Formats: sequence, C-alpha cells, structure tokens
Amino acid sequence: MGSVSLKLGDGTARFKRSTLCSSAVNILMLFSVLATNLFALYAFTYSPKHHTITPFHHKNITLISQHVSLIIKQIDSSQKKLARIENQLLGYQTLNVSRPNLANELKLFLQHHQLPLGKDSRTGITEMVASVGHSCEKSAGLLSQYMTYKVSGPCPDDWSLAQKLILRGCEPLPRRRCFAKTVSKVGLSTWSGLGCKNINCLNKKPNGFAFDRQKYVKATSKNDFLIDDVLAMGNNGIRIGFDIGTGSKTGIFAALMAEKNVTIITNTLNVDALDSDFIAARGAFPLFLSLDHRFPFYDNVFDLVHVTSGLDVGTKPEKLEFLMFDADRILRVGGLFWLDNIHCGDDEKKRTLTRLIEKFGYKKLKWVVGQKMDGAVGSGKHEVYLSAVLQKPVRI
Repeated sequence: MGSVSLKLGDGTARFKRSTLCSSAVNILMLFSVLATNLFALYAFTYSPKHHTITPFHHKNITLISQHVSLIIKQIDSSQKKLARIENQLLGYQTLNVSRPNLANELKLFLQHHQLPLGKDSRTGITEMVASVGHSCEKSAGLLSQYMTYKVSGPCPDDWSLAQKLILRGCEPLPRRRCFAKTVSKVGLSTWSGLGCKNINCLNKKPNGFAFDRQKYVKATSKNDFLIDDVLAMGNNGIRIGFDIGTGSKTGIFAALMAEKNVTIITNTLNVDALDSDFIAARGAFPLFLSLDHRFPFYDNVFDLVHVTSGLDVGTKPEKLEFLMFDADRILRVGGLFWLDNIHCGDDEKKRTLTRLIEKFGYKKLKWVVGQKMDGAVGSGKHEVYLSAVLQKPVRI
C-alpha cells in the first residue's frame, strides 16, 4: 500500500505502510492487554460477601506461608553468602576489624560506605571500600599502633614505623586524621631515628652523597653515561621521567634533569637519611613507596625511566619480571629505558638479566658491561656492572 521515504544524509530509509492485517494484530494485542489488566484488577479487589474458610483451606494456606517464609530465608542466606564470597575475591575483608585491641581510628577508616544511589551500573560496585594493602593483616599490631593518635592533633613522629609497614607489604597505608610534623627549618638535626646528623657522616656511608653529581656531568668510568648524551638519544623528546632506586639519594639526578627542562619523579625510601626531604628541598618530586608496589601511574606516560638499583638479579626471577613489566608499562613507545650501573655480581647473573631485557624487544642504543671495585658489596673483588640505554619498540 505504498511506502514513506525519509532522507538521511545521502541515504534513504524506507518504512512500509501498515497493512490491514498488521492493524488487526495490533488491535487484538491491545484488547488482550486490557482484558488481562481488568481481570487482575477484579481478582485483587473482589471480596465475596459469603466466604467460608474450611480447616482444610486454612491448613493449606499455613503450609504455603511456611514454604514462602523458608524460601525467603534461603534467598537471604544465599545473598549473604554471595556477598561474603565477593568480598573475599575482591579483598574487601582481608583485615578483620573485630579483633581486640585494634585502634578505633583504624576501624572507622575501614568502614564500608554504601553508595547513596545504590549499585553503580558502570562498575557494579555497591559501596566504597577503603584502600589498604592486603598484607596489613599480617602486621595488624603495627598498623594499629600507626593508627593510634589524637584526632585533629599532631601526628606521632613515626616515619620509621610507616616505612617498616611499607617494607612488609602493608601499602597503601590508611589515611590519618592528624597534622603531620612540621619544622621551621629543614636540617639534619630534625631527623629522628637516624644515626647521622651531618653530611660528613653520610658521605662515609657506602654509596654516599658526595660523588653522585659528578658522574652525570663527567664520566668516571665507561659505565657512567652523561645526561646530555642520553637526552640526545631521545631526539629532544624527553619531557617527563621516573627515577627508580636509591642511587640518587639527594635527588641530584632530578635536579640536573630539571636544568634541562625535564621533570623527574623519584621513587625513594629513607635509607640512612630522610631522602624524601633532600629531594623535596631541591624542588623535585619524591614518591615514597617500595619497589614491590605497583607504580601509581597510567600506561605509556613517561618519556624516560631511569633505574639505578632494584634490578639486582639476586632476587627471585619472577619478582624481577614483575618490576620490569611494570616499568615497561609506564614507558611510552619510543621512550628511553636507562639502566645506570646495575650491579650484576658475575657474568652468569649478567646473562640472566640480559635474557630478561631481551624478552621486551628493546632497541639497544647503548650497552656497556664493565667491572669495578665496589665497597658497598664488601667482597674485595671486582664486580660486574651493566649500563644501557634502551628504546621501547612498537608492539602489535
């Protein structure tokens, strides 16, 4: 019976006119819906004047009611079991807040908060859960001590306790409602829990502070690469980088890179000194977390990843792989992976690290293996060190 055309850009959508048969079907469906609703209305509102409930009917109704109650209880029990399973799978209940002698602040922080509009259709979550590392369960006593403080008062001077928890895998740590310690002037005298109170003391430590500036501006061995040379390998495309390890305690690497208009975030822990204070005092960004923590950055964001330690192959190969894959994740395609004097120990361990690096398919822009005496190792013999500048490839 004809058609209707609708112009959509350069195309045409066509709709057939309704036929007599289709109209009849629509009317029949409408009548069925109306009849069904009228019947339901009658069934629910009808109240007979003379209705006698026999003992048999009363018994059946009671039995049905009991069955319905049982089904409702079973459904409720199943929902609770599913919720417990979900919580266990997601790690929501890894810390038992019902245990005695647990700080009230910790219990309060770990409370679940229901979403005001119910289940979120995009993520499927129904509540907000505090972010606390699952390994904190093994250090609940220390964690409770960390969370014991006066609310809205000064925080305890317990950075060493926080670091101890982090090194035990208890990260991220819970937030606290207290004011961090402030000092009017940054200095060694403000450091608590450390043996050294002056720079000369620190310089006597293995891998001390005095030498680290020179090796980036004037090489002292073939394993030392100059900053200008490495930046040139990046074709002047290096803008932001991530510094991993303890090789730059004072943040000198980040400070020197800042002079080249490159922003560096430095991963650090306090070893012999408050390294974070040193780095921040230089106007650089210290990131206080262990190397076991997943780097809190999005994928492919850094132009440079600089590693001075942490790739020591004396640890389990699987643990080293996790670190390497995470470093690779945050490095963009074409970015540079700078291995800076990585201690291998001997040729066999060097080959182990080499095989792992080759798995990623990096382009070797510079690769140097050398030997030098290292007082930090304490072996009294020459140790094998690897330095390299690698470029991340495109992977399909």
